[in-house]
Parts: sequence; structure tokens; C-alpha cells
Amino acid sequence: MTPDVDAALSHELRERLVPLFGADIWVERLALLAGGASKEAWALDLRTPQGMRELLVRRAGGGVIHQETLTLEDEHRLLEVAFASGVRVPKPYGYLGEIAGRAAFVSERVSGETIGRRIVQRPELVGARAALPAQMAEELAKIHAIPADRVPFLGAVGARDVVGRLTKEVDRLGDAHPAIELGLAWAGRRAPARSETVVLHGDLRVGNLAVTQAGLGHVLDWEFGHRGDPAEDVAWPLVRAWRFGIDHLRLGGIGEVEPYLERYNTLTGRHLTLASLDYWEIVGNLKWAIGALTQSHRHLSGQQRSVELAVLGRLAAEMEFELLHLLERAG
Repeated sequence: MTPDVDAALSHELRERLVPLFGADIWVERLALLAGGASKEAWALDLRTPQGMRELLVRRAGGGVIHQETLTLEDEHRLLEVAFASGVRVPKPYGYLGEIAGRAAFVSERVSGETIGRRIVQRPELVGARAALPAQMAEELAKIHAIPADRVPFLGAVGARDVVGRLTKEVDRLGDAHPAIELGLAWAGRRAPARSETVVLHGDLRVGNLAVTQAGLGHVLDWEFGHRGDPAEDVAWPLVRAWRFGIDHLRLGGIGEVEPYLERYNTLTGRHLTLASLDYWEIVGNLKWAIGALTQSHRHLSGQQRSVELAVLGRLAAEMEFELLHLLERAG
């Protein structure tokens, strides 16, 4: 981004922040943070009469990973409800409308490590890794207890709906992906006929947490929120891509599954089984493989040239390989 564009963005952003923080404010620093496959994250230092506020502006990128991705406005509304329900999320301050042509909202900027590979490897976070499985189960229990009538904009989908949507998404790619198509056929045959429907985060995994030395600080990135089977959310951190190279620890490269599942069941009174997580782990691999391919097509089509998007296409092949292993195990 050129200095002129950066200055224009700062000016427009300040105008949108006046209703929230008053007219006597000044954008001290605005910096685009690294990472994010479909959304921009801007670190904002805002000078106010009460002192400096450290904020984060979450702004739409050039595309979405899945068709059912929430709008930034609905993601902000979900964040407000989660915050009011006691879930550890950054405090949301307001939806800003479009900033330089793209929707955005502003929230508290929290501290903590957010890079998954560092969370699973750094020696100073060994204590955090020991605490995280129980803490993740606790946050999922709180999210799944959010009353559905407080988030009427969230669609409710069962396993068959998820498989149907993924099938349409892979068809739109226009390429042959035999491992994915085999997995979708298996998931369609084995889909649970019915299940409880609760509010889901949709992407709660190690790489979407702000982690301090004490463990889980905040749950981030709510763009895939929806209502569905609680096992879908509980199984999502098991997907191999979210273990960041520590593959023998099936729960996000930080721990074993059983204590995490036991803690979740104790808190919620549910009786989710390892078998139900096995099913949703396969569906999780399908979701991320298709999402990665969709993102890589933005690069290949010329819509948005990006090394990061191109790399996601390469990662999809790893998930297809993992799918074949999981399908062989499942029989």
C-alpha cells in the first residue's frame, strides 16, 4: 500500500471512529499485520483524551474461503453476543461499514501469541500447552451454550447440509480431485441422521487463539460461526493441518484428545464419543482442503496474485493425502 493510500485509509477510518470514541481522536499508528487468508487485520493505536487505545481493525480481504462465511457485520454481531455471554473474546467496539470499499469492524487489540507453529513449539509456552486442552473445552462449552435466539442470523446446518455445500464448492472448482470426491461420498453415506444443534465458532483451533504463558487468552476469528452439531466444533482442532508439525499430539499439536473430550462432556452434560469426532475430523479435512483450493484459485485465476494463496493450493495436496489415511482407518 502506498503512503497516499495509507493516509486516505487513516483519514476515512478516523471519520468512522468518531461516533464511537468522540471527535477528539487521532490515528497515531495504523499497520497491516501479517497473516490471514481472507481478512485483513490492522493494528491501530488511537490517541484519545483518555489516553492511547490499542485497537484492531478487521477488514474484508479480496474473497472468502467458504460460501457460507459471515459478513463482517454479522461476525461483529456474533462477537458482541459471545462477549456478553462470557466467552474470552476481544471486546468489540463497533461495526464501521466500508472503509475504502471494504467492510470492517473495530475491537480491542489483545496480547498473546497467535502463530500456531510457535504455540506448539516455543519452550516458554510449555505451561500454556498443558493448560490449553481444558481451556479450549471450557470455551467451547460456553460458546455452545449461547442461546440460538440471540443470533438469529446464523444458519443451522446438519452433517448432510455440510457435505452438500462442500460438494457444490468442489464442483465449482472445475478440477478433478479424486481423494476429496471419495471423502465426500464417504461422509455422505456416514452422516449422522440427526443431532443436537448449537451455536458453533466454526474455526476454534490453536492458530485462532491468542495464547499467553498462562494459556488461552482470547478466542479470535469468528467468520465461520453457524449453528450445527457440537461434535463439528469439538473435532475441528484435531485436523492434522492444525497440529503444525507436532503430528503425534492429535489435539492441535498440544495434547491428547481424551482429556479434552472428557472435560467438554463434563461441562456440558453431553456424551460426545471419539467415534463422532473421527467422523467430523474427516469432514474437517474436506472443509479445509476445499477451502485451500478455493483460495489458491484466486491466485491462479489472476483475481488476486499472492504467494500465500498459491501456497494454500500446495497444502491442499497434503490434506488429500491425510484424507486417504483417515478413510482407510475408518473403513
